[in-house]
Amino acid sequence: MYEAIGRPLELGNLRMKNRVVFAPTTLGLSEPEQEALLRRIAAGGCALAWVGDVPVGRKGFGSLFSRKGFEHYRRLTAALHSEGCLAGAQLHQSDSDLGAMVKYLPALLTRRIRPDELRRKLNDAAGPYITGLPADKVRGITASFGDAAARARQAGFDLVQVHGDRMCGSFASSLLNRRTDVYGGSLENRLRFALEAVASVRAGQPDLPIDFKLVVRLPDYGRAGLLPDELAVAVPLLEAAGVTSFHVTLANHGSLQDTIPPANHPAFGDEGCFLFLCDMVRQYTRLPVCGVGGLTSLDFVEQQLAEGRIDCAAMSRQLIADPDWPKKVLSGRAEEVRRCVRCNKGCLGGLMGHKGVRCIFEGGNRK
Repeated sequence: MYEAIGRPLELGNLRMKNRVVFAPTTLGLSEPEQEALLRRIAAGGCALAWVGDVPVGRKGFGSLFSRKGFEHYRRLTAALHSEGCLAGAQLHQSDSDLGAMVKYLPALLTRRIRPDELRRKLNDAAGPYITGLPADKVRGITASFGDAAARARQAGFDLVQVHGDRMCGSFASSLLNRRTDVYGGSLENRLRFALEAVASVRAGQPDLPIDFKLVVRLPDYGRAGLLPDELAVAVPLLEAAGVTSFHVTLANHGSLQDTIPPANHPAFGDEGCFLFLCDMVRQYTRLPVCGVGGLTSLDFVEQQLAEGRIDCAAMSRQLIADPDWPKKVLSGRAEEVRRCVRCNKGCLGGLMGHKGVRCIFEGGNRK
């Protein structure tokens, strides 16, 4: 019945067994908990699971270049592969100026400012931070995407995604990027960071599929990323640099309730709330486009895939609520699916409360 969901898809030299993807997600879990959750989701039948926020730097928590970090990622890819699931690494470079936040720590510790206020200050600091980075340091960062991709492949990842938000998105945004050198000004210059990052991966890994998280900002939502009328230039340039697929969503640097919208969100409460952004991108590429945003209804997802609106359906909260969504749908047990209600209480609430992503449904991600 759900033929489009179960149809395989070729991504470069890879073959996805179906069209269901676990979206790259900040989980806030311990390493053993993250490994257990991703293994559980893979066992539920999704074709590809992204490991979110894999840093491209050589230092710091979760680095691919540390022995501990590398072994953690190797365990993750082994767990995913053991369940017949492709493993993708979301290569990420933060645009957070942590040094600028040190002065706020006493107020945070004494609760004179709340964590969400600190997050806003951190977001506000992104523009000055990327505007002031020396050009040689910028080139070093873009080159590090290629180094990280090589290391990710050694750890067992099948493909990579260049995270087009955060530093890539900040450089691309005319709201945040006030540079006057080759990385600022014109759209082509503001895209240079992302294009160099993609090209660095492609130069070192000629046959590696490269997905790009393409973030679109709207007048009232998002500060990083690209405006709709900039896509006509940006999409072909990214494709020429080496991108082989696109993951399309709303730009960040605002409220997390916008980028992870609950069911009662005034603008993004509907099923498939960000698919209209895929429609924009579709005009400029024939590459596979992955849609995301409030995808919980199997009939709705089937229709979008069958009509060719999207090529893959990426889910995070739905697969956390019911990891067996793909297996149930494709084995004739659709009536057993536990649909995410998009309340954001256990998942986003758990993350913001420093408890890690959970689900209100008992056993939803711990079976």
